[in-house]
Amino acid sequence: MKRRDRLLVWAAATDATFEPAALAGETVLVGKCIHCGRKLVVGFDGRARGRPATLEHLLPRAAGGADRLDNLAVACATCNHHKGVRTDDHWGSDPRARARVDAALARRMRRWRDPPQSWALPRLPRDAFPSKHALLGEHP
Repeated sequence: MKRRDRLLVWAAATDATFEPAALAGETVLVGKCIHCGRKLVVGFDGRARGRPATLEHLLPRAAGGADRLDNLAVACATCNHHKGVRTDDHWGSDPRARARVDAALARRMRRWRDPPQSWALPRLPRDAFPSKHALLGEHP
């Protein structure tokens, strides 16, 4: 499984809006887009089912955002693209960009949960573990 797919599964598994459900004979995670709340479905293989679910870097990589779970969320493709145009592309020139990122990071922390050990999750890349700030319910 590709790294990006593993991160997408883990982003869904650590989001309290995502719960296991049966779909066409397989167990998937069904939850909500971090931005608009639309229903999204992610398989344990890291592939979206139905509406395209994408891996969202809340603090853009261009602004130093990492592939850590506290900076990752599941977003529909429409919202991820729209956020990219509004925030990622204007990081240095739009003072509202940081406020949008801070709001999204806070929303992610409110939705945080540790996934049950019984779920068949792929191996989490070492550098994807959340920061100590996230574990304390803060973000830098």
